[in-house]
Amino acid sequence: MKRLPMGFGVHALTVTLMAVLPGAVRAQGLANYDYENLSFRGIGVDWGYIWPNKADATPMYSMRVDLGYLGPAIRIIPAVHYWNSTLKRSEVDRVAARLSELPALQERGITIDGEDLGSIEWRALSVTVDAQAIWAAPHHVFTYGGIGVGLHAMNGRGASIDGTFIEDLLDTMAPGFAVMAGLEYEPAPILRLYGEGRYTVQSEVRYPGIRIGAALMVPATGGSQ
Repeated sequence: MKRLPMGFGVHALTVTLMAVLPGAVRAQGLANYDYENLSFRGIGVDWGYIWPNKADATPMYSMRVDLGYLGPAIRIIPAVHYWNSTLKRSEVDRVAARLSELPALQERGITIDGEDLGSIEWRALSVTVDAQAIWAAPHHVFTYGGIGVGLHAMNGRGASIDGTFIEDLLDTMAPGFAVMAGLEYEPAPILRLYGEGRYTVQSEVRYPGIRIGAALMVPATGGSQ
């Protein structure tokens, strides 16, 4: 099998971002972008809140790394995210209904309802890479918008399902896609404060979210943002 070159994912993100962002960014041309010029610029931590469609609203904790710019105005941000929540009762009932449709249970006349499954906890660990277009504003303010791709590992747990095939059904790993927009403030060259709105979609769950955080930065050189 032919291996994709290093940086292929970042390059693909850049192509997609240029396709959906305003002409000022697209006009710079793909030739101006080179992943070999990326370098560590800073590290940040943040706290946020998300509203999953299948689970109760819950906090999210993230750590991100600023890898600088893939050419003019396009910043690359890898990040790790964690959250845990409890499945909504309607979702537990849906899982129970699907289990009751299994031929092996129907042959025995066994029906499962949500009460049989009890409370189910869902934990998620995600690794993402964002490509963000940055616009500088007055007074050390920056705005940005972008897209991201990620890998999401979901783990289901519950007193009634631990060690069963039901737990295995809830343990998944799947790719995902996100769009985001945010604002950053630079009170000092080594510090960025930021807030972001984000919408994430993957095969098991989707959710809007907001987050706030702070990043320690390596002072920029050569006039870059």
